Amino acid sequence: INRSMKCLRNYDAIIRINLNITIVLIEKKYYFCSTNQIEMIQRIQTVYMAISAIAMGALPFVFSLWTTTDKKEVFFTSSLLYIILFVISALLAVYSIINFKKRQHQFVLNRLNMIFNFILLGFFVYRSLNLSGETMVSEKGIGMFLPAISIVLLVLANKAIRKDEELVKSGDRLR
Repeated sequence: INRSMKCLRNYDAIIRINLNITIVLIEKKYYFCSTNQIEMIQRIQTVYMAISAIAMGALPFVFSLWTTTDKKEVFFTSSLLYIILFVISALLAVYSIINFKKRQHQFVLNRLNMIFNFILLGFFVYRSLNLSGETMVSEKGIGMFLPAISIVLLVLANKAIRKDEELVKSGDRLR
C-alpha cells in the first residue's frame, strides 16, 4: 500500500480510499479498490497478449526462419512482406493491451491479429512446401512457428476476455 492510500478491512470487504474508487463483487463480497492502469496487468489476457507481442516483435530477431543449403540462416528481414506482417502483428497485440477497458474491441483486435498470423503462417508453409526439393530451404527454423505460438496465445486471451465479459454481464444482472 502506498502512502496516499488507506486500506481498511471489514468483515466482508477491503476498502481502499483514493481519488478513484471501484466496487468489485467477488464471491458475494464487495471490494472497493482504486482504479489504475497498473491493474490491467493482473488480467491473464494481458499476459497472453504481452507474450504474443514479444513473440512477434522481438523473437524474430533471435530465431531464424530457415537455413539454406549453404548453411546460411534466413531471418524475417529477408522479405518486406514478412517484416510488415510481423510488425503489424506485434503492434496489434500492444494496441490491444492498451485498450484494456474496451473488452469487445480487444476481442476484435485479437481476431484481426490471428488473421494476420494465419496469413504469415500460410506464407511460411507455402515457402517451405511448394519449393522443389531442397533447393532453397534446407532446415526449418523456430521462427517459422512463431505465428502459430502467437495464434495459440491470442486464442487463450480471447477466451479470458470472453470470461471477463460474461462476469461483467452477470454483475450487471444483479443490479
